[in-house]
Amino acid sequence: MKKLLLAGSIMTSMLLAGQAMAAKKEETIKVGVLHSLSGTMAISETTLKDTMLMLIEEQNKKGGVLGKKLEAVVVDPASNWPLFAEKARELIQKHEVSAVFGCWTSVSRKSVLPVFEELDNLLFYPVQYEGEESSKNVFYTGAAPNQQAIPAVDYLMNDLGVKRWVLAGTDYVYPRTTNKILEAYLKAKGVDAKDITINYTPFGHSDWQSIVADIKKFGSTGKKTAVVSTINGDANVPFYKELANQGISAEDIPVVAFSVGEEELSGIDTAPLVGHLAAWNYFMSVEADENDDFIEAWQAFVGSDKRVTNDPMEAHYIGFNMWIKAIEKAGTADPAAVREAMIGISVPNLTGGYSAMMPNHHITKPVLIGEIQDDGQFETVWQTSGLVPGDAWSDFLEGSKSIAADWQAPLMCGNYNVKTAKCSGQNY
Repeated sequence: MKKLLLAGSIMTSMLLAGQAMAAKKEETIKVGVLHSLSGTMAISETTLKDTMLMLIEEQNKKGGVLGKKLEAVVVDPASNWPLFAEKARELIQKHEVSAVFGCWTSVSRKSVLPVFEELDNLLFYPVQYEGEESSKNVFYTGAAPNQQAIPAVDYLMNDLGVKRWVLAGTDYVYPRTTNKILEAYLKAKGVDAKDITINYTPFGHSDWQSIVADIKKFGSTGKKTAVVSTINGDANVPFYKELANQGISAEDIPVVAFSVGEEELSGIDTAPLVGHLAAWNYFMSVEADENDDFIEAWQAFVGSDKRVTNDPMEAHYIGFNMWIKAIEKAGTADPAAVREAMIGISVPNLTGGYSAMMPNHHITKPVLIGEIQDDGQFETVWQTSGLVPGDAWSDFLEGSKSIAADWQAPLMCGNYNVKTAKCSGQNY
C-alpha cells in the first residue's frame, strides 16, 4: 500500500510539474533571433540582435500581444552558413519559437530556407538581397534589386553621367546575382561590355591594394566611372581605407554601396570618404517623427547617444510590427495563421510613411540615395517620389521575366510562370 501511495504521489507530482511547464510555455510567445554575434558578419548583425531585443522589450511594456509576453530566444550562428541551418532548426524544434527574425547574407538565408519550409515556420529577413526568390515561409522586409540596385544605377547614369562601371562584390550569391541583373540592365541601356568590369573577393578580404589600383586604372580613360559595391561585412573597412590611401575621391570615381550603412561607417575615419554614396530605404538622418522616436528609444536602450541606426534596423522595425498586427488579426501566433494574415498588413515606416506587405511577401519602400558626411551620417541627395513595391523576380533576366509570385488564393505560388500557367516550385 505504501509503495502504491508513493508511486501515486510521484505520478501526481510529475503530472503537476508537466502541467506547470505547459502553463509556463503558454504564458509567453517565443521569438527567435538568428544573427551572427561573432565572425566576419558580427560587425553588422550584432546590432540587429539588439534591435530585436529592444522591440520585444517595448512590446512587452505595452502588455505583449494577445495577453501574453514575448520571450526572445537568441542564438549565435557565428557567420557560419551551415550553422545558420542548425540554429534555425534548434529555434523551431527545441525552443518552439513562433517566428524567427534573422540572417544578413543571402547565403545564410539560402542555408536556412529548407529548414523553414520543412518545419513550416516563418523567417523575417531584414536585409537587401538579390531577388529571384519568394517562399511562403519568408517575409522579405529588406530591399529587392528594383528597390535599391536599379535605382542606384539610374541615379549614377542619369544624374552623374557615369559611363564606365565597376561591379565589386563579396563572393557569394547576393553580389553575383545582383551583378548579373545589373550587367544585363546596363547592357539593355546601351553600355558596352568593355565598359563593365566585375570582381569578387572572399568574406573578410583585407588586401585591397591591387584591386583598388585596377579600379583607378579602369577609371582613367576619360569616361566617368563609378563603383557599384556589394562588398559585405568587415571587408568594407580596409576597402574604403585603401580608396583613401590611393587618393580616389568621390569626384573622381564615386562608390555607391548597398551594404554600408551608419553602423559600418561608425568604425572608420569617414573624412576622406565624403561624397561617396549608399543606396538604402532609410537613413538615420531622415526627418520624421517616427524616426526621432525610434532613435531616442534605441539610444536609451543601448545607453549611449553615440549609437547610430541603419536600414536593416528599420526593416526589423517594420517586420516586427507587421508580425504583431498579424497575430492580433489572426487571434493566434500560430505560424500558418499569421502567414495568411500578413498579406495586406500596413505599418508606419521610419521615413514618415507606411509600408505594406504584398502578396509576393515583399513590402513597399521608398528608395533613397545618400552621400557620406564627415560625421558618418548620410545626406539624402535623391529619393523616389513614393513607395516602390518589391519585385521578387527580375524583369532583366531571361529566366525571370515571365515569373510572378502571389501567395494569395487562387495562385498560392512563389514562382508562377505566366506563359505556361504553371507553378514550378514551392506552393501550398
